[in-house]
Amino acid sequence: MTVAVTMEELAALMHKGAGITVDPAAMTARPEAAFEEWGLDSLGLLGIVGELENRHGRPLPPDADRCKSPQEFLDLVNSALMTGA
Repeated sequence: MTVAVTMEELAALMHKGAGITVDPAAMTARPEAAFEEWGLDSLGLLGIVGELENRHGRPLPPDADRCKSPQEFLDLVNSALMTGA
C-alpha cells in the first residue's frame, strides 16, 4: 500500500535535496505559495521528483517537476501514487 506524501515529507525532501529548511507547518498554512517563495528552484524540484520515484519504485507524471506550489505538487504526486499512474 502506498502512503501519501505529506507536507512534512516534502519539507524533509527540500532540506535533504536542496539544503532548504522549511517549517512544514508554515507550508501547510500557505500550500498555494510558490515554491520560489520557499527558496526551491526547478532543479531542486527535479531532485525531489527523482527521490520520490526511487522511493516508490515508479515514475511520477512528466509534469511533476513543473508544479508551481507545494499543494499542486502533492495533489499531482499523491493522485499518481494512489492510482498507480
